[in-house]
Amino acid sequence: MDDRVSRRTLNRAALARQSLTARADLPALDMVRHLVGLQAQAADPPYLGLWTRLSGFTHDDLTGLLYDRSVVRSSVLRGTQHIVTAADFPWLRPLMRGPLGRARQAAFGRATAGMDLDELAAAGRDLLRGRTLTRPRLRDLLAERWPDRDAEALAWSVQTLVPVIHRPPSGTWGKGGATPFTLAEEWLGVAMAAEPRVDDLVPRYLAAFGPAGVRDLQMWSGLRGLEADLERLRPRLRVYRDETGAELFDLPEAELPDPGTPVPVRFLPAFDNLVVAYADRTRIMTDEHRRRVCVGSMVAPTVLVDGFVRGTWKIAKDRDTAVLAVELFEPVTDGATAAELVEEGERLLRFAAAGRAHDVRVTTAQS
Repeated sequence: MDDRVSRRTLNRAALARQSLTARADLPALDMVRHLVGLQAQAADPPYLGLWTRLSGFTHDDLTGLLYDRSVVRSSVLRGTQHIVTAADFPWLRPLMRGPLGRARQAAFGRATAGMDLDELAAAGRDLLRGRTLTRPRLRDLLAERWPDRDAEALAWSVQTLVPVIHRPPSGTWGKGGATPFTLAEEWLGVAMAAEPRVDDLVPRYLAAFGPAGVRDLQMWSGLRGLEADLERLRPRLRVYRDETGAELFDLPEAELPDPGTPVPVRFLPAFDNLVVAYADRTRIMTDEHRRRVCVGSMVAPTVLVDGFVRGTWKIAKDRDTAVLAVELFEPVTDGATAAELVEEGERLLRFAAAGRAHDVRVTTAQS
């Protein structure tokens, strides 16, 4: 059956499945699994992404999962850094060979032209076996074997060719520094899947982001050419159409919420997957606002008002004070919403900048 679905219904469906209409009372591990992965190019955004979706979430909830190996941080979806569950990584990482390979070729293909990449991967494995190396240390060791090559390109290439984990404290709240590499098989104690299936990924994506089209799934995952896969899975899925007539797929048991469902103010971190999970992002923000949020490879932290991206935010800290600066794209004229922006902003500061004096400043961007 083909049913037409409004943009606002798609918005409410996405927010409900992301626990943004109401915070979920779930363990952090369950939410990581439900979302498939949390974008983790920087250490803090995964914590903020869980905080905005879970009731009672604390920093230790995610840090503990990283240390006890229940979740791992590595290059996964779109070939970018994510936190995923240890149970998902062994099949999800091999499924991303295509996106990882394209990213490596685009960035370092010229520097590694003519090299035997299997030989490079084997050398990386040999160097990492039984120990953890930072990327700079791996670079230096690879330079000894290939002194005439760009060693930085070699180290980055190994990261895409060999499944590695960035073990904690890397990736924990507030921690920066050189990225450590540990062989994933050694960290997890299991082998990577030899034949991962996109069939395992499609229902997981739809459960957290659906209804969605083929191009949306490809944008979120980084995979290409999934039209035949969705066509093969069609009998197991429900089909909708959006306001433009584009085809959308969903799980047959998934319900669509009332488009009038109220949504509280929510703060999303930089690179949140909700903002980048669709080719057509108008269910979350207008095309004009997208140009302000997604600039080059950067995706700004965003604030949702009535479920749509209405502005961006950032926190400036010194030793004693933390200031949350919210810049809206248009003024908020409703007094209750304005008060809610400040109230939710203060909650964010209590989580992200505990022990400091807090100040929330809401302004409107100059057009």
